[in-house]
Amino acid sequence: YPSEFLVQKITEENQIPVHLHVSVSLQYVAGLKGSALVEFFHGNIAEVENEELRHLMWSSVLFYKAPNVEVMACVLLSTKAIYFLLDDSFVHADEHQSDFWNKESSDCENSSFHLSCCFVLKLNDLQSVNVGLFDQYFRVTGHSADHIVTCLTRDSYNTHTFIQQLMAVLSLLARTPSPEPVDKDFYSEFGSKTTGKMENYELIHSSRVKFIYPNEEEIGDLAFLVAEKMDGLTNLPSLNILLYVLAFQVNHVEGSAQNTSLLQPKTLILTSSDLFLFDEDYISYPLPEFAKEPPKRDKYQLADGRRIRDLDRVLMGYQTYPQALTFVFDDVQNQDLMQNLTVDHFGE
Repeated sequence: YPSEFLVQKITEENQIPVHLHVSVSLQYVAGLKGSALVEFFHGNIAEVENEELRHLMWSSVLFYKAPNVEVMACVLLSTKAIYFLLDDSFVHADEHQSDFWNKESSDCENSSFHLSCCFVLKLNDLQSVNVGLFDQYFRVTGHSADHIVTCLTRDSYNTHTFIQQLMAVLSLLARTPSPEPVDKDFYSEFGSKTTGKMENYELIHSSRVKFIYPNEEEIGDLAFLVAEKMDGLTNLPSLNILLYVLAFQVNHVEGSAQNTSLLQPKTLILTSSDLFLFDEDYISYPLPEFAKEPPKRDKYQLADGRRIRDLDRVLMGYQTYPQALTFVFDDVQNQDLMQNLTVDHFGE
């Protein structure tokens, strides 16, 4: 029986982000309040009788096996596992992943009975948690490719709260202690002898789950990548990344109803001179230990980039969070930012 404070907190967290659409089954879950929500968890989701629901969060998620399909999920953290209650549109969106999801519910499709897939990652199987840049997302990794999930919270507060709750729950797990570490010298502890590069900042929890945070080099690599896209016109030491945020690009289609396909996930990066939109791979990097080959695409792929000096005006919507911004750029004829001028261009 959870405390009244916990029930109230979980009820407050049970809100679907207004800009994302979900299926009827998840709308039903979002309508549950108080003890009804806890009873729903124990009656339909929990795998053992004595586990407690500790935290609830609505987030977009990505699976390692289906990296191109971002799906809305209700993420439930208990004292035994992380449950991802998925929008049922996901199962039909990625047909070639039929081995990933056992479709046993096809006979129920025409009835008024709504089913959701629930993906379970047991805490005992959890090996590491990678936190993304500026806490915009995090990735939980289990022991195989089936057990890698990224939560695109697009919100540092939600990420921070979930990580704190996860650490608290992991502290309750009874795991055999790690062997005593061998004394290391300074260089072996803080650097890699093979590359000479500093490793990402790692925090090893008492449950032996690694929490991995990005270090300063990741920002440096990103700044270098951005400078490359700017045709080397900018002095790299003076290039500062002012803002990194996961957002959606809104594509207006004339005469169509508003739906989720119009929201294209993008990474927005603002520097002192330019505004960039990237398609970022949030699920494949850093490479899992069992990966046999690098991912098929780069971590960052440039989608669009404009100079700030060409920005004419910014239109702000009046709706509540999340805010919509429209950037209006001058139609410059000699737009040199995106030109790929190679030596062949000046040849015969």
